[in-house]
Amino acid sequence: MTITTMQAAQGITHATRDELIALRRILPRKLTAPLDRVHSVQAGAHVSMQRGRGMDYLESRAYQPGDDVRRLDWRLTARSGRLHTKVFQEDHERRLLVLLDDRDTMHFGTRRRFKSVQAARAAALAVWLAAATGMRVGLTSFGRQRLLVHPQTGSRGALAILHALTRESTRDPGPSPEPESLGQALRRIAPLVRGGTRTLLVTDGFGVDPEVRARLVALRRHARLGVLLVNDAIEIALPAPGSYPMAIDGQVAMVDLQSQVSRVRFHDALGHDSRALQHMLKTLGIPNRQVDTVVDPLAEVATLMDISLPGVRA
Repeated sequence: MTITTMQAAQGITHATRDELIALRRILPRKLTAPLDRVHSVQAGAHVSMQRGRGMDYLESRAYQPGDDVRRLDWRLTARSGRLHTKVFQEDHERRLLVLLDDRDTMHFGTRRRFKSVQAARAAALAVWLAAATGMRVGLTSFGRQRLLVHPQTGSRGALAILHALTRESTRDPGPSPEPESLGQALRRIAPLVRGGTRTLLVTDGFGVDPEVRARLVALRRHARLGVLLVNDAIEIALPAPGSYPMAIDGQVAMVDLQSQVSRVRFHDALGHDSRALQHMLKTLGIPNRQVDTVVDPLAEVATLMDISLPGVRA
């Protein structure tokens, strides 16, 4: 298939804002109905946004846009000369940071859409779930685009993230940032994960190096970490016999996968890193799920966020 127009590529090679906004509709209505209201704890899925008595002080950190000014740590602010805010024990239950992989390997797909588009859809569902359950949600990405959207609440916060995602994906990328391995990217963004923030890493797992394990262990110390692996069908299972068009740097070449040997070698090469990361996550006890580029990833995302959705199974 050759994509000749931007319109044809929408939803296939890049995510559109309308599509990501529309994903809110697949959430159970009991979640979306009160999206812009303060939530009370209900059935384990709603998290209170009200700070009551009995909350334990956790730490103080540098002020971030969107922080409650009523929680400013005035003593530390006076000593350091920089605004600091207090973080309470409850905060880790209602803060989500999405770490989104946008490296070159994500811009590939043989079924329905690119991995990068499916990853954006998964991130959008996480954002909508967070907004619906009273969590503050932020996002940072690494790879072709390095976004940083500070944690916010409600529909406005969700829309700000989706707007940033789709605004950048439709631009001429220009010079790419210096390539990063997965370990390097996790090290760079580690300072953003603090105070028990729930964290969702969305990646295809490529670029696993010796640093990845250490970075994952470090992140887990400061966050409730979950990993969603987004992989193409031919990275998950052997492709059917045939010849496949592959686009690399704008050039299309045919890959002959008629023989069993060629299919096994091709599958092993493409899926090696993803399987290595899955094994690593299992040994570390870090929750993880895998999706291809065709399914709706709602169930997997909700599971990694510890949100129970009626009638939805992971």
